[in-house]
Amino acid sequence: MSIELMPFLSFMFITTYTPGPNNISSASMGILYGYRKTLGYLVGISTGFFLVMMLCAFLSHSLLMVLPQAESYLRWVGAAYILWLAWSILRSGAAKADTKEDPQAFAKGFALQLFNPKVAVYGLTIYSTFLASIVGRIDYLALSAMILALNTFMAISTWAMFGAAIRSRLENETFRKVVNAVLAAMLVYTAISLLGVV
Repeated sequence: MSIELMPFLSFMFITTYTPGPNNISSASMGILYGYRKTLGYLVGISTGFFLVMMLCAFLSHSLLMVLPQAESYLRWVGAAYILWLAWSILRSGAAKADTKEDPQAFAKGFALQLFNPKVAVYGLTIYSTFLASIVGRIDYLALSAMILALNTFMAISTWAMFGAAIRSRLENETFRKVVNAVLAAMLVYTAISLLGVV
């Protein structure tokens, strides 16, 4: 078993902490609900992420053969979902600190993983390259998926805390609209890049 640790860690941290659907939507949830009410969303993302990583680990070899036919469909479904997230962020109102409203966050975070082709491509890349030597070991696969999900939880928590930290500034409607527009634009760019347009 041979794992090139430094390239793997570099890839893992760079791809996990840079802007993408999970991070941007976590920042938006932090802005709207604060960190504590966003925890369900973060746990939903991490749980769904773990599940997708396990599926990618088990199916990496056979899925790579099927992926050329499914890739286009996954990209369009994922891009549509990400564009819906962008639209939701763009039209969202002021922060809801004292609201009793349940953001139904766990289900939304979990669903994002199922429709986020970036996560599937990430998992397939990791398990078909960096971690290809452990694909036959279920214990190593489960441990690696847990580590990847924990790293994802740390990344999305960082983005959600950033969102929560700037929420008081978002009482200024102009500032809030600018932040929402920037977050939405980042998601639109993510969706367009998934489709291979840019």
